[in-house]
Amino acid sequence: MNARLPAHIEVSGIVRSVNNAGGFATILHKGERDAGTILIATRHQHDNLCLYERMPDLDGNRKWTKTREETIEKEREFSDYLSKRGNQDTDCWIIDVEIAQAERFIP
Repeated sequence: MNARLPAHIEVSGIVRSVNNAGGFATILHKGERDAGTILIATRHQHDNLCLYERMPDLDGNRKWTKTREETIEKEREFSDYLSKRGNQDTDCWIIDVEIAQAERFIP
């Protein structure tokens, strides 16, 4: 069994890391303090909008996976999807990350 950081500590670390690197990260939706699912929405200038979340694999490990990608022109649809996810799963955390090469901040 893998040890897991409480969600609020992991989220705080991601937000601080991005902000310390000169980007901007904010929490769009606060979830369950200790065990909530964490979603990371990434964006940077004219790049595509991407959503990452941890998904279980066949070995029982949880790996970060890109679960959605939209062009910048569909930013409204992407934001609507994030709102919908937050409403459907009140335990999940949603972090919005705006920085170049945002994937480097995904643990």
